[in-house]
Amino acid sequence: MSFVSTPPLSRAPAETEPAKPIKNDPFYPDVSLEQARDTMRLDGSVTDARLRHELLDAIANVNDELRGARAAWLADGAVRLAEAPAEQLDGESVLLHHYRRAVYCLAKASLIERYRDYDTTGDGARRADELEPQGDELRRDARWAISALLRRPRVTVELI
Repeated sequence: MSFVSTPPLSRAPAETEPAKPIKNDPFYPDVSLEQARDTMRLDGSVTDARLRHELLDAIANVNDELRGARAAWLADGAVRLAEAPAEQLDGESVLLHHYRRAVYCLAKASLIERYRDYDTTGDGARRADELEPQGDELRRDARWAISALLRRPRVTVELI
């Protein structure tokens, strides 16, 4: 058996300029593609256009789930998520950390689910099968981040 190490994929030449951040609803923070890419450890195989598409979908889902909480925060006088009462970590509201984590995890889970394509080779199919549990774990982490934003427990137990 031999081991071959290749350098990480670099950005496509057409994408040498940093991508513009995604403009979010004024209540929520804008989302930087560069920060998302670094946080999620994405290489150049994921284009900015594809990443933007998945981040937009994730933002829409998270914002929708936070609709009720947002109304409560606005009623309490917070005009942005950063102003809602919460602990501060590294100079910013912990709510911003949870928000970004939810968005990033949903986006990466979606990217992983679409990793397998019609032209995937046998080795690629096995690699995609290995990534499947990771997608489930990312969705779980997103659920936990949303639960933290809503200040509710991570687990709901119901007697049947």
